[in-house]
Amino acid sequence: MKVDLSIVVPLYNESESLEELSSWIAKVLDKSSLNYEIIFIDDGSNDNSWEIIKTLQLDNAKIKGVSFRRNYGKSAALNVGFSIAIGDVVVTMDADLQDSPDELPELYKMIKNDGFDIVSGWKKNRKDPLSKTIPTKLYNSVTRWVSGIKLHDMNCGLKAYKNEVVKNIEVYGEMHRYIPLIAKWAGFQNITEKVVQHQARKFGVTKFGLERFVFGFLDLFSITFIGKYGKRPMHLFGTLGTLVFVIGFMFLFYIGIDKVFFNKGAKLIANRTEFYIALTSIIIGVQFFLAGFIGEMLSRTSPNRNSYHIKEKLNINE
Repeated sequence: MKVDLSIVVPLYNESESLEELSSWIAKVLDKSSLNYEIIFIDDGSNDNSWEIIKTLQLDNAKIKGVSFRRNYGKSAALNVGFSIAIGDVVVTMDADLQDSPDELPELYKMIKNDGFDIVSGWKKNRKDPLSKTIPTKLYNSVTRWVSGIKLHDMNCGLKAYKNEVVKNIEVYGEMHRYIPLIAKWAGFQNITEKVVQHQARKFGVTKFGLERFVFGFLDLFSITFIGKYGKRPMHLFGTLGTLVFVIGFMFLFYIGIDKVFFNKGAKLIANRTEFYIALTSIIIGVQFFLAGFIGEMLSRTSPNRNSYHIKEKLNINE
């Protein structure tokens, strides 16, 4: 059966919100002519989230689910959800009711009718405390500058994708924050954003602390490097190594010529500061070059990064 829209919902200990979220999604989409599926990815919850999902599926056959044996993180949950999704358009949203299902029909139209590869939500009017909104603004400003993607809210959980996009990217580690950037490196350039509703948290507490902003910046530089040089590390390290080596060699050549032809009676070469600058530069240059060579070999032989232990699946056809 053809599926128009897949909604992928990663979750961790969100038992209080699942019934309301499922009902809200169904209420919105049942009014449309869209055939849809809801894919819950239980990321190792230790409450009764999975039992609730199984109960909900009894009343709605469009619900599917995967339960991990332990908590692997949001990136792992999204990656598995993407592999399962069969809809022409794939939408991701959080399970805490802060993302509004009322946005789903418009997000679908922007992908299907307007031809965008990705539509990223922009929580312009956030219902969060200043301790969260101020670091978020800083994080997004730096991300726009480094990535070149002009999105106001890169980490918004509410995003829509062409199915082709999610089938051609790999999300691992904590890289879910940068899916638009990963997609850009994969050749999907038609990215836009949509102002979306942001609901105040109704149940529980946020699963993310301030440390995510520190990790976020580290991940940003990591994904930028991987995107540019992941398949060709020698281009970066080899270039740096050659440049530093040449600088060292030029210093060594200079002090050699100076000693032989101009200052024969001067102090020994080994006692000159320039000699140690040259020697250090040559050693560092060689190390950079070797790092690029080793990285090149590793990039061509590295196995699949993703390995998850799934406890149970629900309504998944394989």
